[in-house]
Amino acid sequence: MAIDPICGMTVDEISATAMSEYKEKKYYFCALGCQRSFEKDPEKALASGEKRMPPPQVLSVGSIGMPRPRPDGTVPALERERARDGVRIDLPLLGMSCASCASKIEKALQPVPGAHSASVNFATGKATVRMARGGRIGPLIDAIRAAGYDVARARTVLRIGGMSCASCISAIEASLCQREGILSCSVNLATGKAVVEYLPSLINLEKIEKAVREAGYTIVSETETSSALSTQETGSDRVLLRRLAGALLLTLPIMAIMYADLFGWGDRILLHSRIGLLVQFLLATPVQFWAGWEFYKGAWAMAKRRTSDMNTLIVVGTSAAYFYSVAATFSPGLFGADMPSVHVYYDTSAAIITLILLGRFLERRARGKTSDAIRRLIGVQAKSARLVGGEGEKEVPLAEVRVGDRLLVLPGETIPVDGRIVEGYSSVDESMITGESLPIEKRTGDRVVGGTLTQTGRFLFEATQVGAEMALSQMIRWVEEAQGSKPPIARLADRIAAIFVPAVMAMAGVSFLAWSIWGPFPTLPHALLSAVSVIIVACPCALGLATPTSVMVGISRGAESGILIRSGEAFQEARR
Repeated sequence: MAIDPICGMTVDEISATAMSEYKEKKYYFCALGCQRSFEKDPEKALASGEKRMPPPQVLSVGSIGMPRPRPDGTVPALERERARDGVRIDLPLLGMSCASCASKIEKALQPVPGAHSASVNFATGKATVRMARGGRIGPLIDAIRAAGYDVARARTVLRIGGMSCASCISAIEASLCQREGILSCSVNLATGKAVVEYLPSLINLEKIEKAVREAGYTIVSETETSSALSTQETGSDRVLLRRLAGALLLTLPIMAIMYADLFGWGDRILLHSRIGLLVQFLLATPVQFWAGWEFYKGAWAMAKRRTSDMNTLIVVGTSAAYFYSVAATFSPGLFGADMPSVHVYYDTSAAIITLILLGRFLERRARGKTSDAIRRLIGVQAKSARLVGGEGEKEVPLAEVRVGDRLLVLPGETIPVDGRIVEGYSSVDESMITGESLPIEKRTGDRVVGGTLTQTGRFLFEATQVGAEMALSQMIRWVEEAQGSKPPIARLADRIAAIFVPAVMAMAGVSFLAWSIWGPFPTLPHALLSAVSVIIVACPCALGLATPTSVMVGISRGAESGILIRSGEAFQEARR
């Protein structure tokens, strides 16, 4: 066994992560970071390492490379160093059936880079691993799965507010995936949802939601009924519609003033006078800061995280045009122009904001229509059930039904939950589940599915699945998850969008400099308009919306026809 000269840890020469040779002597390292630190200044590393290295007599090796306690019960210095610098990780395991399974998993974890020690407790079903700080969980899980076992994990779907373009996806995923305990995350702009797979032993839902908020976005609480969901979305649509209507009413007069010369009206409306410029200023200001407030808010949230998104492009482009026009209106001498020849671009900033608001409104309406299939599935559910007990028959809300309750269903009613008939007879329309249009005869002992419709006869049945365990609830969840899943082509678009905004900003800057140096006189207006044009034309919204929207529409139409599509990947492969 050797000693890592940087951290002082015990390293097996055969399985060491890295090795360096200095002055004809070999040194072994537990990680590449230690090797790089050593090679920067070997003399300094060896000088300080001698103080850290424990005496050789305490380096007896116990289970999985750990030193055994001394006879007096004290722990060697090396163990104390690890306890202080390392990180303990508890992983709940799946698939263990005997004590030999624990031994097998321990052996699988031994060679994982960064794992100082590992012990598996068959009684608790957990693996306890001591990792170096900065060590990754992924290799641990891979080693466990390679041994034929798995780690207990959880999955949650978060509804996220504030996303506006494809670059928002990369911002949220980056904030989530850097958290310890999150195994995977997939954000879908079209559905406004994030699917997160995580280890409950390392991170909880509260911390996951905090990561989303730190990225500059909000968590929208899931509503249980279609009416509540519709009300929430309708309220948001109304706010957007009001801003769009206000921007449109203010932008049209600006456009009329700016292009009055085309119709010979320039002199009559005092186009080039101070009054004409002041009127444009008064009309454009509410458009810029009231109608476009959400853009500024989104850009500021991104700036605090030292990143950018589509809001950043909009704010930079429109603000440049607006503030240049303000300066030209009130101080035309700054640009070497007098009042009759001054040029302003209030129409540019106002028209850009108005058109982008219109695009977002149409996009939100389109996304709302794709969720109609889910709303219809939710609407199929019964709102109450007829409970039969010792006190007779009474109607109770569906949320109060428990497994084992006996429920009565009359002809023409919707079956409230899944169960098994204990008395009676009926014919049931199960086309919602099976696609079969003919009613199915049901007798004592037959299973019935919640959400299906009885036609003739009444029966008493015992509830076997309620709430989220019902077949209908699972169908709704499958459709929602399939809508939110990404086919491979969507992941490619996300990777492009992640670098799209910075690239556009860089190109706009190059364009501004080029026109400032080689452009015709006056150079500043030409350079400004060129940069703004690059920023506005290069909009990544379509890049991030085209594929997920098509997946949503296809899966929703399939659900309407009784066809359940498992995932976006299956949807993409179906074309073959």
